Amino acid sequence: MALTTSESGTPELTGTEAPSGGTEPGGSGSPRPYRAGGRRSDVANILLGRRLRSDQDIHQRLGNPVALAVFASDALSSVAYATEEMLTKLLPYAAVAAFGMLMPLSLAIVALLVVLIFSYRQTIKAYPSAGGAYIVTRDNFGVLPAQVAGVALLTDYILTVAVSVSAGVAAAYSAFPELRAERVLIAVILIWFIALMNLRGVKESGRVFAVPTYGFVIAIFGLLVVGFVRQLFGGLHAVNTHAQIVHSGGVGTLGIFVILTAFASGCTAMTGVEAISNGVPAFKPVEYKNARKVLGVLGLLLGTMFLGISYLAMKIKPIPTTKQTVISQIARAVLGTGTIGHVLYFVVQILTMLILVLAANTSFADFPRLASFHAHDHFLPTPMTTRGRRLVFSTGIVVLAAFATLMTLVTGASVTRLIPLYAIGVFTSFTLSQAGMARRHTKLREPGWHVGILVNGLGAIATGVVLVVIGVTKFLDGAWIIMVAVPIIVVLLTRVNKHYIHIQTTLADEARESPIAPSKHLDTVVFVSKLDVGLDRAMRYVGGLPSDSVRCVHIGPESKALAGAFWARYERELEFSQGAKIVRTAREFARAERKAHPDRVVAVVIPEMIEDTRWRHLLRYSTALRLKAGLLLESGVVVVNVPTMADDRTLRTRPARRHVALVPIGELHAGANDALAVAALLGADRIVGVHIAESPEGAEDVQNAWEAAALKYPLDLVAAPYRTVAQPLIDEVRALKREGADLVTVVIGEVVPRWYQHGLHNHRALQMKAGLLFEPGVATVSVPHHL
Repeated sequence: MALTTSESGTPELTGTEAPSGGTEPGGSGSPRPYRAGGRRSDVANILLGRRLRSDQDIHQRLGNPVALAVFASDALSSVAYATEEMLTKLLPYAAVAAFGMLMPLSLAIVALLVVLIFSYRQTIKAYPSAGGAYIVTRDNFGVLPAQVAGVALLTDYILTVAVSVSAGVAAAYSAFPELRAERVLIAVILIWFIALMNLRGVKESGRVFAVPTYGFVIAIFGLLVVGFVRQLFGGLHAVNTHAQIVHSGGVGTLGIFVILTAFASGCTAMTGVEAISNGVPAFKPVEYKNARKVLGVLGLLLGTMFLGISYLAMKIKPIPTTKQTVISQIARAVLGTGTIGHVLYFVVQILTMLILVLAANTSFADFPRLASFHAHDHFLPTPMTTRGRRLVFSTGIVVLAAFATLMTLVTGASVTRLIPLYAIGVFTSFTLSQAGMARRHTKLREPGWHVGILVNGLGAIATGVVLVVIGVTKFLDGAWIIMVAVPIIVVLLTRVNKHYIHIQTTLADEARESPIAPSKHLDTVVFVSKLDVGLDRAMRYVGGLPSDSVRCVHIGPESKALAGAFWARYERELEFSQGAKIVRTAREFARAERKAHPDRVVAVVIPEMIEDTRWRHLLRYSTALRLKAGLLLESGVVVVNVPTMADDRTLRTRPARRHVALVPIGELHAGANDALAVAALLGADRIVGVHIAESPEGAEDVQNAWEAAALKYPLDLVAAPYRTVAQPLIDEVRALKREGADLVTVVIGEVVPRWYQHGLHNHRALQMKAGLLFEPGVATVSVPHHL
């Protein structure tokens, strides 16, 4: 059994022949190609682009020039504000001495940057598939320290988006002061614009954002060249007099604490360096070699630009203000006030604004990938592992945008209020990552391990010292928030992990008693809302079930007219059950039926007439939808949904001639066993299992488990190259109907968690039911499995 690709380029899943030796659909392992059928949303295609197959992932890899723009924009953008942050800390204490400390501090930061670059090159080589702090820490220190490293980095990515966009907006209103009043709104719009571009795919967003990234690099180097030339020939002058500088701040000397505070603020220049190690799989082959090359180029560009801006700031002596940034003052001073200089100034400001905003793109590239690592280890919700229509982790992108928006709103898009929260997370991950690499060298002792432990050990010590400095100097300014938040989030993640472990162990426990699987009898309850063609179809469906008893119930006041009309139409008695709330009353009735016959499965049939369009029907949240959701909470009760559309003639005038029960199988566990047991009670002519396979490995695991269980039903393996479950299942249903089945009942087993745990699950059962609701000739049976 293997996934193959047809001549048309459509992936197919092939397997062994059916037991009969033929190729009858529904045979064990019979081939069933998946096509991207169904009507697609034009709006989604315009906004996000067409869906990509999983096997197209290799074509979404990044070449080195685009990869530099995607993963280095955060680090490169920091030159626009790192020098300013140092001045902001120095000037209030010793205005005159502050500018003299810029270059020593900048050189110390660049020295640390060099250590980090060499350290992460070691990391990428050792972990060519993904060498981020999370993976390195997990492999060398264990799961819990890995959560600390991962959470610290995830929070820093959120802050990176908020800081970058806010700094970009600040650059915009430095040139256009009238924009300051709308800075929060502009920042939020920019966050979601970048999110939208990333939802279109990493490669597409990289191409769009590469132009301003390289434009900024060229602009800064051009600024540095002009500045150095003017300095060489004596044409570069300070923009503030000695008296103005003295008036702007303190007149004392710089103490060690102030110097360390400025150093910690300047270390924001190194944020983003780790991004390349997290994103190695996004590079073209050979991935790790290309990643190391790009990391080296990043270090060279970042170090040169940062030192150059600090040198010009030392000479020009700009004073940071809320109205104009340091980079803006440097550009004005270097480029002059003439017409050409004025134009070039605005070019620099626009490119600075763009790079600051697009620095957030690095977080959008890395946050979803890092979150998927956590989710694969069951510490974050499983939807984080799902790739969207453009092969990106869409849920992670949306979550990042939402949290960054929240931070921007809370801080009023103020860089000054955000910066104290910034960097402590990334330096925590720096330290754990480098320490993990040092431990790896001591354990494996691979060739060259002495050099490796020297580089990574030095990196761990250096970043650890910086982490302590940042924690101490920025504690009261807001760093305490991150220091408190990270442990709390780690505790929450461990609770999430326990939830997943509980589900896995419970479902895998074959000895666990099930209220459904042992049952051999079926009681049917039909909830009657009104007499219509939808109820006609439901009653004919019920007539085909081998039920021990059938009770028809109307929730509401007793009505002899309704009871008489019901008898005349179906020759059955109609019971009445009164209650203030329909769903609660229905649950109580089903619970009483279950209590009266504990050895039977209670099948509650919900007729549903569909008269609106798809989205209107779903958004209307009808009584049928509420009943289906509420009854899933009852143990030993299965919910049978018989939808009817205007053009669906199935079962309206006659019972089904050939009835097939189709059971989707994700994994073969207690929930799947319950679904198969219920399918056996429906009196279907044939029962078929179906596995919607997103990968050959997953399909093979299910096939092996199916064969090991020696189940008597055939298993279909259906390829899902577009990573959706609804459309492949619909195609399977249509294939069965083409082979002669005029009724297909899809029996879906689903785990029912507590209400506050729903966000931790993919809700594949809900996706299947939503898609099948509008498919003619189909009934669905929801088999809840309560933990």
